[in-house]
Order: sequence, then C-alpha cells, then structure tokens
Amino acid sequence: MTSTAPGRTGWTPAVEARLRILLPLGVGVVALVGWQLLVTVGGVSDYLLPSPAAIAAEVVEFWPAISSAALVTGTNALVGLVVGSAIALLLGALASQWRPIDSMSAPVVAALAVVPIVALAPVLNSMFGADSQFGRQAIAALASFVPIFVNTLRGLRQTRAVHRDLLRAYAASAGQTFRTVTFPTAVPYVTTGVRIASSLAVISALVAEYFGGPRGGLGTFISTSAATSAYARAWAYVAAGIVVGLVFYLGTALLERIVRARIPSDAR
Repeated sequence: MTSTAPGRTGWTPAVEARLRILLPLGVGVVALVGWQLLVTVGGVSDYLLPSPAAIAAEVVEFWPAISSAALVTGTNALVGLVVGSAIALLLGALASQWRPIDSMSAPVVAALAVVPIVALAPVLNSMFGADSQFGRQAIAALASFVPIFVNTLRGLRQTRAVHRDLLRAYAASAGQTFRTVTFPTAVPYVTTGVRIASSLAVISALVAEYFGGPRGGLGTFISTSAATSAYARAWAYVAAGIVVGLVFYLGTALLERIVRARIPSDAR
C-alpha cells in the first residue's frame, strides 16, 4: 500500500517525487533564460559565449553529424566501461582473497589513478594507428577501472565475521560463502563504483578524441569547430557530450536501483 502521510518536509511522498523532477528542471530553465538574457540584453559577444538559441540552431542544422559523433563517443565509453568493470571486478575479487595480490595491486592502482589522459591519449593513438578506436576505449577502460576496483575491494571486505562463522559452521565451501554472503554484501559498493565510473568513461573517451585517432567522436568535432571559430557549433557538440554523460549516469543509476532491489535486506 502506498503511503500518503506527509514526510519530514510536510509534503506527501508523491509530491516529493514530483518536486525531485520538477525543481532541477526549473533551475535548468531559469539558467538557460538567464544565459540568453546575458548574451542578448547584456551584449556579450558570441565569440565569448554563444547564446542558447544559437546553440540550439546549430544542433538542428548539424543534427546528423552530432548524433553520429555522439554514437561514436558513447560506443567508446561503453566498451571502456564494460571492459574496465570486468577487469576491476576480477582483480578486486582476487585481491580480497589473497593478500599478496592485494599488496601488489595497491601501488599499481594508485599509479593508474593519477595517469594524465592528455599525456596517455596521444601515445595510445600513435601506437594503435589513426584508424583504430582502441586507444580511446583503452583510456575509458582505465578511467573506469580505478573507482570500480576500489569500491569492489571495499565491498568484499564488509562481510560480517558472524556471517562467515555461521557458514563455516554449516561446512560451506569458500565458493558458497562468496556467492551467498560476500558478493551480495559487496554489490551496493560495486554498483556505486560503476555509477561513478560511467561519467568518467564518457569524459575520458571525449577528451581522448582531442588527440588524434580516427575522425569522428564529439571531442574531434569540438576541437575542429573551435579551431574554425564556429563556437556555437562547438557548444552544440559539448551539449551532446553532456547528454551522453547523463544517459550513462541515469542508466547506471537505474541499474543500481534494480540490482539493490533484488538483494535481500539482510545482505545489505
């Protein structure tokens, strides 16, 4: 039965749910209106800051190119996110079970966390050629790996000793303990890591497109448009990048919600 009692804010849950959607949209509309007025009434040059109307016109005019570039960037980010997640989950599981692997992986992960994309992207693009997307996907995977590994390792260490002792008393194997207690306990941490990594994957793939590789992708067109002084068009590609990032974030947030709903309450 759905609750209709007022919450701590004095509103019913239904009203609060609507406000969580409407208030951010309202703030966005106000920001866009203020931006438009700043450019038109305030006399800010399009060279410095194109207006939302000019950007929207560029989106409409160049929609095929923008959608195609967004698909390229989104694909690279998705491949990197999936590969980075798989490697992070595997290595995190191994590090949680064997201390030598944990000791060896700690400095490596710390080093990977500070690798500058702007330095690595040209190197990978040169290594794998001008026609390969592998360099961009590798950078997205690298950016995804660190937060997922850290969250996975932390989650796998959250199992209560009393639960492990209980399963040991029932003569459960290590694999059974991992499947029934350890991994379900870690799932909320893993999904949080994936949600954080989703935005990093998009940003990393987009930034990597600035530094060579095959033509295509939002980063390439942002750089090209800015270099030719088509600033409104560059902002149109930036807007597409924001949309791609939001799609990834909302998709992983939905996945997190679905997965957590399937976890028994006593395993969280």
